[in-house]
Amino acid sequence: MTTPAAPEPPTDLGWSLGVLLRAYERALTTAVAGVPHGFRGYLVLREVVRGAHESQAALAASLGLDRTVMTYLLDDLEQAGLVERRVAEVDRRQRRVLPTGGAGALLQELEQRVAAAEDGVLGALAPDERRTAGALLRRAACEYRDAEPGDRCTTVEHALGR
Repeated sequence: MTTPAAPEPPTDLGWSLGVLLRAYERALTTAVAGVPHGFRGYLVLREVVRGAHESQAALAASLGLDRTVMTYLLDDLEQAGLVERRVAEVDRRQRRVLPTGGAGALLQELEQRVAAAEDGVLGALAPDERRTAGALLRRAACEYRDAEPGDRCTTVEHALGR
């Protein structure tokens, strides 16, 4: 007589995401230590170094940050010597945010630390499984329709350089 197979356990997506999110937050906090405003400051610095935004307001909109919050972030990144604001050539009411000389090298180092932290969090998965998990989660996130205005999927894809 054979024993019936145990039923497949229900997924614990909430628990799994919660555990991974807490681990990710801890790992990333360490990886970007020293950057003003931590991970949020890192994201801003990455966008500034990539140079894709014609104004401070466009940078804030791209990252889904309130303009007031962006001002504080940029004040602190500027004070740390990582970015500078200049009057935009096209519209003198706008400010362009530009990286300073050392920002690119720091960003390269930070990106390596972030990648290592992400690998640590997903260490139970093989490298190809990590890529697959990332792609699947990105697809699910992009298809999820948030009630907030603006296309967050484009923002995420742009921030990830894809």
